[in-house]
Amino acid sequence: MTSKKRILLIDNEEGLCRMMESILIDHGYLAKAYTSPQKAVEEFKAMAWDLVISDIKMPGMSGLEVLQAIKEKQKDIPVIMITAYATVDMSIQALRKGAYDMLTKPFEPDELIYRVKNALQQSQLIEENRELRAELEAKFCFDNIIGSCEGLKTILERVEKVAVRDTSVLITGESGTGKELIAQAIHYNSPRREKKFIAINCGALPETLLESELFGYKKGAFTGAKESRQGLLEAANGGTLFLDEVGNLPINVQKTLLRFLQEKEFNRLGDTTPTRVDVRILSATNSDLKEAIKQGIFREDLYYRLNVVNIHLPPLRERRNDIPLLAAHFIHLQNQKFDTAIKGFESDAVRLLCDFDWPGNIRQLKNVIEACMAMETGDYISWETLAQFVEAGFGDTPTETGSTEIGELPFNTALERFEADLLKGLLKKHGGIIENASREAGMNMVTMYRKIKKYGIKKEDYS
Repeated sequence: MTSKKRILLIDNEEGLCRMMESILIDHGYLAKAYTSPQKAVEEFKAMAWDLVISDIKMPGMSGLEVLQAIKEKQKDIPVIMITAYATVDMSIQALRKGAYDMLTKPFEPDELIYRVKNALQQSQLIEENRELRAELEAKFCFDNIIGSCEGLKTILERVEKVAVRDTSVLITGESGTGKELIAQAIHYNSPRREKKFIAINCGALPETLLESELFGYKKGAFTGAKESRQGLLEAANGGTLFLDEVGNLPINVQKTLLRFLQEKEFNRLGDTTPTRVDVRILSATNSDLKEAIKQGIFREDLYYRLNVVNIHLPPLRERRNDIPLLAAHFIHLQNQKFDTAIKGFESDAVRLLCDFDWPGNIRQLKNVIEACMAMETGDYISWETLAQFVEAGFGDTPTETGSTEIGELPFNTALERFEADLLKGLLKKHGGIIENASREAGMNMVTMYRKIKKYGIKKEDYS
């Protein structure tokens, strides 16, 4: 049952106050009227009211003064101003000082209720946005990045320092090491946290589509451009744009991006008028950009613009002490999501967990734990269940001492086996819909089709 909305009424006309109070109470609101604006302001407490309705012309203290005093105590509370002498100048003054709406006397009860509902709806949206923002900031605070190894602590100290400085950051590391998580932590701990964080995978789109997606286009710029459209750079104005797999940017897109980083402006496709925006660029790659520069497929000047600060994330095999912490975290999340009660891993499974090299890093660990929890019937994930997904020694079982022999096969062969099984599992999960499976795998559809062909995956393997 939702609580009643609380409305504060301020008008020196007692009769009007009582009339509004009665109408609002009849419509299910809690209302309290003041005929003294000074007393109303004096007794006003932040978060005690959902809406204020005040007359503009009152003796002793004007409605605009009331509006200003209340906004100083609670900035985001909606205020409706009532006046019998509405002028353009007065309305502009009230709106500039933070009024939500103007109501002209005389008014009908239905009009009052209509304005009240609109104002409260706006207030609810503001509150929901505030809660969502707080949730995001909590989710991406440094305390929620799991790990205790010294290397990670050093990285987080660096992330914390660079977050408050509006500079470009290049995040490097193998696939699945948490590069986007670090980018989000930088954004939500920066002065731009109130604005948008937008991410794009530069390797997931063909060249022509990527350019229009980033920079937008003008109506008529190409066949099918029936109306002008803003790109992600404009959409992220005031906030942060995260370029994942930036090494896949085509050369012509690199040139346009470099101009933006230098001049803070760019041209939409088909447009001759520059567009200026204020966006912080964060980027990430799992490829060697210096090698790409030598090969002539990545611009050296762009590299130095993006790589003002470099943050390198180590692979999970170099953070083995963090594996049990991460595993416990993912088990907790899955228990919450599916209302299960898995308590952890059996001792043999813990050893296997920590001995495995995790070529897919944290993303692979998360997916494997999700799969184990779907299969496990006991309170603890067993060695047998875990071994199905990490191919422990490819058929070996724990020795009598409980230790596990890991991987006699070459690393690349082991990685290919894991990848083939992962793709089969994702295809099965998504009913054979390649678009959905490729999205969860973090790869574009062209790559997904290529790997399906490479590993000879057939429909019967996942149906």
